[in-house]
Amino acid sequence: MAQIDLTGLTKRFDAGAAAVDRLDLTIRDGEFLSLLGPSGCGKTTTLRCLAGLERPTGGEIHFDGAPVVARAVFVPPERRHLGMVFQSYALWPHMTVFDNVAYPLRRGARADRREIAPRVAEILEVVGLGDYADRLPGKLSGGQQQRVALARALVNKPRVVLYDEPLSNLDSLLRAQMRREVRKLHETLGSTSVYVTHDRVEAMALSDRVAVMRDGVLQQIGTPREIYTAPANRFVADFIGFDNLVKAEVVEAAAGALGAAVRLGADGPVVRSAARAGAVGGSVELAARATAIRLAADGEPGAFAARVQTVTYLGEDLELQLRAGDVPLLARIRDADVRAATAGRVPAAGNEVALHIRPEELVEIGS
Repeated sequence: MAQIDLTGLTKRFDAGAAAVDRLDLTIRDGEFLSLLGPSGCGKTTTLRCLAGLERPTGGEIHFDGAPVVARAVFVPPERRHLGMVFQSYALWPHMTVFDNVAYPLRRGARADRREIAPRVAEILEVVGLGDYADRLPGKLSGGQQQRVALARALVNKPRVVLYDEPLSNLDSLLRAQMRREVRKLHETLGSTSVYVTHDRVEAMALSDRVAVMRDGVLQQIGTPREIYTAPANRFVADFIGFDNLVKAEVVEAAAGALGAAVRLGADGPVVRSAARAGAVGGSVELAARATAIRLAADGEPGAFAARVQTVTYLGEDLELQLRAGDVPLLARIRDADVRAATAGRVPAAGNEVALHIRPEELVEIGS
């Protein structure tokens, strides 16, 4: 295990904008941290700088206090004692599973040849491929090939394991299974893990903490719950899955346990929200997930009217595009709950419905 400290890490390609821009980040000893963001946000470049596959333009990287990147210091990848799992698996097609996994051990200058076979056998059992040692990669499924890549990265007992979107080539069911396997391996082996992904569900399921990036700049870092429930700004809220981002005006200041009363948009309904900052007449930006909006009962306190624009059937859920005054809203409600609230009548385009958002699910976000 190792603590990783990035200080002012910067990487520029040619004369363009910085792919990573003065990144300060500490990855704790034994932590599983995900770098999350859209394509081009700098997450893979950061990972490659950690691996030694890219030489940073500026800044420093320390493993357990020892510099691997600093002024006049650049430790090559093979001396950083880390493992890396690539998106493409990067398996040698002419080598058996055993030989692919054994490759890092055979390349190691200090490897004891007598330990290679038992160590490979041990890690293949850990990833559930103990009976596949003699097979070629072309005879394996995608999930099995990914397990070989995991075994190869872990066989040398690295202090740091780097994952570059390793599950993106798998189907959704297999990805869910492999997420559980990756997390289980992390807990079993205890290495510090850094995982790159653009998939927020993957980041939430795997991580102790998530670092959200945009244009090479860290936007927010926190536990999955912190990121999910309290996004730091509009970009994070949008990327992490808040479907409704609404500007509002404070019409009544927060009182006691209640948040402020706000008017959504310029001509929308007045609702309670979790927002606590701002004086009456001030503006605030709010976010709510589609799943936070539900159909309200007749006369329910806090309900407001909206008109249905479209209805989309998603199996267990109905997705409703609505408009409340001048405010467009997206709601995703369980089909059974919709039918229970409407005596079995599914709302149609043009219908007026009553909606409710719990104050704690209408959260304030930064700029």
